[in-house]
Amino acid sequence: MITDYRATIDPLKLGIGFSSIVYVTLREASQGSVLAFEAALLKVPEIVQAQRLFGEPDYMLHVVAKDLAAFQRLYDNSLLALPHVMRLNSTLVMKNVIPSRPFPI
Repeated sequence: MITDYRATIDPLKLGIGFSSIVYVTLREASQGSVLAFEAALLKVPEIVQAQRLFGEPDYMLHVVAKDLAAFQRLYDNSLLALPHVMRLNSTLVMKNVIPSRPFPI
């Protein structure tokens, strides 16, 4: 079943030259904290993908920014302010080897 159509745009053409994966551990995994955290994620457009995980950490966020300085501002002003966050751990993306591809059918 087709659920979406989209164009693939070169992020560099949009001035996005930085990508990071941010792992998030919540203080508690109650229904209220999970719902509040996930609702807050939707308000941060630089988070281009978010996945809830089993075990530790609780979430993996794919975050984009113009550059390292812009990412640091986003981290300090938005990511640290997300509700119920106990810990953030980020790693920088060196290279997209497989940026996106269709599911094998």
